[in-house]
Amino acid sequence: MKTSTRKHLESVTVQASVEKLYDLVSDITRTGEWSPVCTSCWWDDEATVGGQPGAWFTGRNELPHRTWETRSQVVAAERGREFAWVVGGRFVRWGFILTPADNGTTLTETWEFLPEGIAMFGEKYGDEADAQIAERTQQALDGIPKTLAAIKRIAESVDANGDVGA
Repeated sequence: MKTSTRKHLESVTVQASVEKLYDLVSDITRTGEWSPVCTSCWWDDEATVGGQPGAWFTGRNELPHRTWETRSQVVAAERGREFAWVVGGRFVRWGFILTPADNGTTLTETWEFLPEGIAMFGEKYGDEADAQIAERTQQALDGIPKTLAAIKRIAESVDANGDVGA
């Protein structure tokens, strides 16, 4: 089994301030609006709404051939700069990095299949681990540009009250 860490990042420029964009992407209850796989998320403890490091949330994921839930832990929550979480607390790290740009914000989505996640797949899937890891990697790579495009569309929309991404 290949044990190398798999990483990817991709960026888009969004016509919104880093603060407003952070408020959008860190609201995990809205994830279903932009993710092609994760249809909904909720905080495991309602008192953690706002997502501080250490907070846990659950996400419901759906593909045509399977549905599952994962628990994730927030590992970075710096308004206007970065919001990130790790699935299972140690398996896969997802996040958003926000950088001011001349015409808005550069939003970068990051994904990293961590060594413990790769090892867990080896234990769970045995001889099929490499194929399962490759499938999950391809799902992430296919989903990231779709996610970024949807966040851009939502963030750049303005409702009747002038609120971004409402």
